[in-house]
Amino acid sequence: MSPDARFALCVYCSSSERIDPRNIALAHEVGAEIGRRGWTLVSGGGSVSMMGAVARSVRAEGGHTLGVIPRALASVEVADHEADELVVTDTMRVRKAVMDERSDGFLALPGGLGTLEELLEVWVARSLGMHSKPVVVLDPDGLFDPLREQVRRLVELGFTRPEAAGTVGWARTVPAAFALLSG
Repeated sequence: MSPDARFALCVYCSSSERIDPRNIALAHEVGAEIGRRGWTLVSGGGSVSMMGAVARSVRAEGGHTLGVIPRALASVEVADHEADELVVTDTMRVRKAVMDERSDGFLALPGGLGTLEELLEVWVARSLGMHSKPVVVLDPDGLFDPLREQVRRLVELGFTRPEAAGTVGWARTVPAAFALLSG
């Protein structure tokens, strides 16, 4: 699939404000690229940390933003009321379903347990043939290197098919990540 201006990219990333500022800069760079391409950002609907930085940068470049946030997190993650469209759901499961349904591809940036869980869910779904949307991890500092090693070990021991491990793309730079998404 070659993404065009209608492409909707779901970005998973941190909403923590305790992280290194380099991660916020990465989020701004990713958001600016999404906006320059005329793509739509699908995000978790928060306005803080990396999540907010991506959305603000998309809008600054003229892109469209769709935030999806559960009611229980709307005040904790400070909902992105500047989003072009903000969907408030009743549960996390509904949030993820809406994000999956409204997205044409997935990009995971550095993040915590929520990011890891979301990445694994779309990765597994792709490996099982439940969707054919691109799944890419942008990991400039090697945060997810232990995950890659764990998956390599799962393949080595026969718990995971090599083809399943290969259904996600790995990138260290923003240009490399977008090349994989556009593949």
